[in-house]
Parts: sequence; structure tokens; C-alpha cells
Amino acid sequence: MIEFIRETGSTNADLAARLRAGAAVAEGDWLVADRQSAGRGRQGKAWADGAGNFMGSTVVHLRDGDPEPSSLALVTGLAVRHAVAARLPAGIVAQLKWPNDVMIAGAKLVGILLERIGGAIVIGIGVNLVAAPDLPDRRTVSLAELGASVDRDSFAVDLAAALAVDLDRWRMFGIAPIVERWQQAAHPLGTPLVAGEPGAEPLAGEFAGLAADGALQLRLPDGTTRIINAGEVRLAGTSG
Repeated sequence: MIEFIRETGSTNADLAARLRAGAAVAEGDWLVADRQSAGRGRQGKAWADGAGNFMGSTVVHLRDGDPEPSSLALVTGLAVRHAVAARLPAGIVAQLKWPNDVMIAGAKLVGILLERIGGAIVIGIGVNLVAAPDLPDRRTVSLAELGASVDRDSFAVDLAAALAVDLDRWRMFGIAPIVERWQQAAHPLGTPLVAGEPGAEPLAGEFAGLAADGALQLRLPDGTTRIINAGEVRLAGTSG
């Protein structure tokens, strides 16, 4: 079920509040807003809303035997990329950037936020369908700028279906196939990256693929490889 609402502060916050109140929020149900006044991204960053863009959240209820919950960032990225790729003009490719961005030629198209509430993960997704925010610290892009005409409601239906399929694969086959597919959809090996926690000294290196658990492998200039489990990662030479 997809519940469409006109306006809210944050669809993630709404679903989190329902879970904390003990409301039954079924896996596969979505909350999608026309506008958000308090949308959030990773590291506490604001996520700018725009009429006609996709802003929605869903819930995954963790089960015994599920892979590591953090790998849901990879699962979600693959599902969103699938829904986006079906609408891109010929010759334009969407790429994944760890841990949860979908990019077009180095510009951010999609933001994904995962938050744990008890035994559930709330997944929030923002997609620039018709407009991209003008941000001082990163390049952004919308599907409309690329020549794609996208109906928000039909996109929501396709995204919900894509995520349901990838969740089934995640549970049935584990994380290994997810990691392999994610790497195939990411920017090339050797892509210069900068990683680091806010306020910490940034770490520059090259993309060396993902570890078996989905962590980022960063090859440093001295030839060693650093495993990155959390933090902000951007393409070198950019701010996003």
C-alpha cells in the first residue's frame, strides 16, 4: 500500500513515530509526501523538498537470519537505481556511490536515509524527479534536466515493486550477490574518493570495491587498503 499525503515534516519521522507508538506498519507499505518541511539526509543534513519530486519512506521489519541491517543501504540503492534507470534517456547512466547515493555524471540525483527503530529499519528516499536543489557544497541534478518526464505516482509504484524484489533476494541469497551487483553499478574501480567523518581529517584514496560485508575499500596512496564502515564519502574534486 502507498499512502500519499499532501505535506508533512518528514515521512521518515512519521513512520518512526508510528512504530514507537506501537502502530502496525506493514513491510511494503509506503508513506509518500507532496512536500516535506523538515526532510533529513545523512549526517543530519537537510534534504530540500520540491513539488513533483519523490519523497517517501517505508519500513523493513528485521527477521531472524536476515543479513546485516547496514547492508540495506546497498539493497535500497540498487532498487532506486533500477527505478531511475528505466526512465533515463539513452546514453545516460546512473551510478552508485557508497554508501547510499545515486549519481549522474558526478551529480547527486538521489538521497537515502536509514534509521533503526527497535526491530525495524525506516528507509527514507528522496529523488530529484523534476527539480534539483541548488546546494553550495555539491552538484545536483534532476531527471527533468536530463530530458526525462517522470510521473511521481507511477515512479512510487515502480520503486516499491523494485525494493520488494531486492529485499526478497537479500533474504533468500544473502549479501554476496548484492555486493556483486552493487559494484557493477558503481563508479569504476580506481575512482578517486575522499572519506571521513565530519570534523575529522579527510582520507584520500581510490575506490577498491566493497568488502564482503558491504564496507567500502579505499586504496591509499601507499598501496594499503583501508576499510571504511561509516562516514561521508565523496568523489575527489567534488563536494558531494
